[in-house]
Amino acid sequence: MATFGLPCLKSERSGFYHCRKKILVSITESKKIYRPESHNVHKMDAHINLRSMVTRKKKKSSLNGNMRTAGEKSTIKKRHLYIDVALLAANPEMTTYMAPTLDIRQAIISEKVPELAAAAATAALKEWGGPLEDITHLIDRETNRLKQDYTLRLIVGSTSGGSDMPGADYHIIRLLGLSPSVRRVALYHQGCFVGAAVLRLAKDLAENNGGARVLAVCVETNLMYFRGLDDAHMDNLVCQALFGDGASAVVVGADADPATEKQLFDIVHATQHLIPETGGAIQGLMREVGLTFGLISEVPSLIAKNIEAGLQDMLDGSGVAITDRNSLFWAVHPGGRAILDKVEAALGLKPEKMRASRKVLAEYGNMGSACAWFVLDELRRWSAAEGCSTNGEGCEWGVLFGFGPGLTMDTVLLRIVSVFAY
Repeated sequence: MATFGLPCLKSERSGFYHCRKKILVSITESKKIYRPESHNVHKMDAHINLRSMVTRKKKKSSLNGNMRTAGEKSTIKKRHLYIDVALLAANPEMTTYMAPTLDIRQAIISEKVPELAAAAATAALKEWGGPLEDITHLIDRETNRLKQDYTLRLIVGSTSGGSDMPGADYHIIRLLGLSPSVRRVALYHQGCFVGAAVLRLAKDLAENNGGARVLAVCVETNLMYFRGLDDAHMDNLVCQALFGDGASAVVVGADADPATEKQLFDIVHATQHLIPETGGAIQGLMREVGLTFGLISEVPSLIAKNIEAGLQDMLDGSGVAITDRNSLFWAVHPGGRAILDKVEAALGLKPEKMRASRKVLAEYGNMGSACAWFVLDELRRWSAAEGCSTNGEGCEWGVLFGFGPGLTMDTVLLRIVSVFAY
């Protein structure tokens, strides 16, 4: 069984997850460290005004109204963006709808994505407690040493960057000063489900490589797809209203040393399912204009229709019998309000079971692959503040969901390892 620790949303906070086979995990979400100025926290009105600035004047009135409506329906109150007025003034081509700006965007991202990822990873490693030398694997989802015979791995996941070679996984090792023998895995341009998928991959690496410690990082930024609005593409408007920037990191390992390593959750079991005939429901296409998104309005309903079957399949595979869905804690990827509403109804969950996912959506927007780990961090912090008996709102078992293109559903079963470890 893999275990991991989870740092919190700010760079100075972090913590651990523990999985069934005791794989150590540390998760850190970073919301401040990568922002050059505090004004890059955008409340919804300010975010709409920024979009207005980059939209052609004759289009502004109707599109601003549509953007405001989308923003109100989203329940997002604010988000964090690397982009600001100064960056847009220096790169005006990015403000023109569908202008060929891939080179400009990629040049910025190639520098900034590794920086954001390294900042989140630093916080995760600090809370985890082990030395950098102990990290054996790096999983990069574009996104210190070990005291025992640990081997460090790195996984990096990111939808918004990663096309350059060498990629963010290489630069993270350089920025953190990790050993050149760290084994790296990069997951680029996969979509929002990767926050859950990375835990599945990290679990497999940790459980099948004795002494491994896997540093997993997810990082996303709007730099690749921020643009002006156009009434011909309303799915672009929805995406512009929904997404925010974020970075998170965890450390995962087996056979934890409780004297030196913080543990929060066990990763008990993880599965992935494709919903048949839905390959075109969510699309992210890399073109000369940057990354463009397309999605159909039926996405929340399609997820809800298949969620119970996917959940039960995961539980059957784990050998754990749980019939009362409200006896679990839930970390559901906050892909949007409609998705959370539909999942809540389909599983028969009490409204409070979606509290953490809804708060992350309201405070940060949809941060793609980084979102699910923000939700876990919110769960443990709220649980501590409320005096709950566990990090999971008083529950022993919990489920993490990731959704994305495919349509893909990743489901992870978690179990509490420690009560409060931060």
